[in-house]
Amino acid sequence: MPELPEVEALALDLRGRLDGRAITAVHVAAFSALKTYDPPLSALSGTLVDDVTRHGKFLDIETSGLHVILHLARAGWVRWRDEVPKLPPKPSNKSPLAVRVVLDDDSGLDITEAGTKKSLALYVVRAPLEVPGIATLGPDPLTEDFTIEMLASILAQQGGKQIKGVLRHQGTIAGIGNAYSDEILHAARMSPFKPSSSLDEDDLATLHAAIRDTLGAAVDRSRGLAASELKGEKKSHLAVHAQTGKPCPVCGDTVREVSFADSSLQYCATCQTGGKPLADRRMSKLLK
Repeated sequence: MPELPEVEALALDLRGRLDGRAITAVHVAAFSALKTYDPPLSALSGTLVDDVTRHGKFLDIETSGLHVILHLARAGWVRWRDEVPKLPPKPSNKSPLAVRVVLDDDSGLDITEAGTKKSLALYVVRAPLEVPGIATLGPDPLTEDFTIEMLASILAQQGGKQIKGVLRHQGTIAGIGNAYSDEILHAARMSPFKPSSSLDEDDLATLHAAIRDTLGAAVDRSRGLAASELKGEKKSHLAVHAQTGKPCPVCGDTVREVSFADSSLQYCATCQTGGKPLADRRMSKLLK
């Protein structure tokens, strides 16, 4: 799933490609992806792209007063095409293509989604806050006002909730998903099951630094990369996420996994849990 660093890099890449360009048409190949009807897609024809930004994990293409908002969900991606086909795409359950954006020189963007679980979302709105997921976002962890005090306040409100679930809840902190929450907790040497209310001042300072440093470093590495290079860059720098069975790059212990109904987490027992393996609560509702 694209998370804050990848969406930030996508926004930067697309800002350079789309600045001042005109949108000729937007074709929807997967009708389940389109979440709005007013303004209609036809309102985008002839508009000029003014900016490309992000809100948490949402990508925002601002065009002549309208906003094309994309949430790439678990398996979505944006692919640049120097030339798009002349004919609009046909709806198909077998094709990963969900949306095609055609520009004034016949180049464009293909927004794709792999797999059978279709969660990618496209919104056309007049203001970003019209998108429910953006309206309820928590603070961005890379802004200057995301201080240790703010983090302390957030965690205090979560009570005994486990820190892994709190970090990846978008209404609590924006932009952190399954992968970077694993990486942050490994950097902080903290158990994913640690209750939020149990962190002392030293823990808070350590976790705050891990959030800022882990995400900041990923953004720095991704900056300037084309969209086609971002997935590989992310995978090549993961310490524990999706590394089950491999040696921890810090201590050499084997990276372990806890599985849930529709996801999993990875961690190093030596670095994070005092050497004690965590129970594999396969049917836990922690991350739902």
